[in-house]
Amino acid sequence: EGGRMIHKIVAYLSGWVIWMITLLGHPGIVLAMAIESACIPLPSEIIMPFSGYLVSQGIFSLWAVSVSGAIGCVLGSVVTYYIGFYGGRPFVEKYGKYVLIHKKDLDRADAWSKKYGDTAVFISRLLPVIRTFISLPAGIMKVNFAKFVIYTFVGSLIWCWFLAWIGLKLGEHWNTLSPYFHKFDLVIGLVIAAGAGYFIYHHLKGGKHREEKQ
Repeated sequence: EGGRMIHKIVAYLSGWVIWMITLLGHPGIVLAMAIESACIPLPSEIIMPFSGYLVSQGIFSLWAVSVSGAIGCVLGSVVTYYIGFYGGRPFVEKYGKYVLIHKKDLDRADAWSKKYGDTAVFISRLLPVIRTFISLPAGIMKVNFAKFVIYTFVGSLIWCWFLAWIGLKLGEHWNTLSPYFHKFDLVIGLVIAAGAGYFIYHHLKGGKHREEKQ
């Protein structure tokens, strides 16, 4: 029952992303990636590949969707940067749980920041999961804002281009690949549901465990 619910959530998010990008075009990509970069669980792994698929259909260009995604990342990241800058770690730890951000997420991002300094902002943008949370410790540590914006844009541009390129290639070979996707769609759906389910369960369990200790 739980797996079915998670599968429905993933399907709903995917449908919402597709609807928004189809309706709004490039601003839809900007908005979706801004939401994702504001630490709200809206995976870029859905947003950008679908945008790349639309490139294969001649609706968008690869660089246009990549730049749109990077701009969205900057906008959402600036919001979370200033939350960390002005609110500090106590504020983030207190209210972050409402968007599934917990202490271990900040600890992981903090470790990257301390190890790589300001360039951690750039490096983290190329990594799943941690890329979403790095803006908060960057704000808490008061990383130079100009560097933060530049590193965020460049790193996000590479990430968005790569995901969009995957969507483009899938779109170009859709007629060849679709029979295989159709044959294994249940397996693919279960894998996606399991991954999303683990993420949500792991974070909710972590939050509940911390509340019990308080």
